[in-house]
Formats: sequence, structure tokens, C-alpha cells
Amino acid sequence: MKKFMPPAVDYLLTMLSVRADRARTAPSRGASAVEWVIITAIVAGLAITIAAVITAGVNSKTAEIKGSFGGGAGGGGAK
Repeated sequence: MKKFMPPAVDYLLTMLSVRADRARTAPSRGASAVEWVIITAIVAGLAITIAAVITAGVNSKTAEIKGSFGGGAGGGGAK
């Protein structure tokens, strides 16, 4: 007996199954896979580069803020 699913979920699963079958039987499947690998590598490279730039900026600002408070050491408060 089939487990009951909401109609929207059943529809999405059916559509996904059809798309997967079309992708498997497409004649240009190999070329498409290579293109996706290249696109994914480019996007991953951009993400890593952006993360490195943001990290460097945050570290720079952190050092600047610590420097403006006398190095960040000490108990703080009024003397």
C-alpha cells in the first residue's frame, strides 16, 4: 500500500522523476556533465576568494579596533 503524501509533494516527486529520466537518456549527457563541473568549479573558486577577502577585512578591522583601545588588554573601566 502506498503511503499517503500531500498532492503537492506527490506532484513534485513525479516531476523530479521525469526530469531525472530525461537527463539520463539525453544524448548530450556527457557534455552537460562536464559543463556543470566547470561551472561548479568556477563558482566554488569565487566563493573561496570572496570568503578570503571578507576574512582579511574583518581581521584588519578587528586589529584596528583593538589598537584603538590600547591593544585590547586590561580590565577596562575608568581609572
